[in-house]
Amino acid sequence: MNLAEQFGHIDIYLFDQLLKGRITQDMRILDAGCGSGRNLVYFLRNGYTVFAVDRSEDAIHAVRNLGATLAPGWSDEQARVEEVERMSFAAESFDFVISNAVLHFAEDKAHFLQMIEELWRVLAPGGMLFIRLTSSIGIEDRIKPLGNQRYLLPDGSTRFLMDEEMMLETTAALKGTLFEPIKTVNVAGQRCMSTWCIRKPLSRPPQGGSTAF
Repeated sequence: MNLAEQFGHIDIYLFDQLLKGRITQDMRILDAGCGSGRNLVYFLRNGYTVFAVDRSEDAIHAVRNLGATLAPGWSDEQARVEEVERMSFAAESFDFVISNAVLHFAEDKAHFLQMIEELWRVLAPGGMLFIRLTSSIGIEDRIKPLGNQRYLLPDGSTRFLMDEEMMLETTAALKGTLFEPIKTVNVAGQRCMSTWCIRKPLSRPPQGGSTAF
């Protein structure tokens, strides 16, 4: 079996979390905005408990085929056609949640907050939220504001962009902590991709409390 067969096209920074031992087989894993399952091949092959959502029926069909092929005991209920901001899972269902190239498609800040709060809702206390998204870090003078915190990038794409300050403010509002420093890759000055990794506290907020952004 070659590396591509073993690991698929896994995000290199997610692979880094595997190498560091942060994702273990006793965890329940959710890929929220999974696409066709590029980040799930290794987990499915190796007996991890994996769930996935995507708003694309074609994407979920592809993930269900992957699961049926690679994972004994796979159930199609593990991959669902759902919006990230409205998932059907119970609160605190997952130990590790993947959000890879999803949040930068937010329509505005309200939509972003809906998605991030839902990702946080399904994350168990002590769990980890792994986020990769396009950011403004390093290309601040090369992006054009379009309103609603959306920008035109030098590569011609339109994205909802966060900067490091907003990531840190959101982390604090969630009462989370970074389990990795925020890391940003500048892709030839055309776009920047940031890795933002947040751990949920073990203790729960007082009953009746809510996240304040």
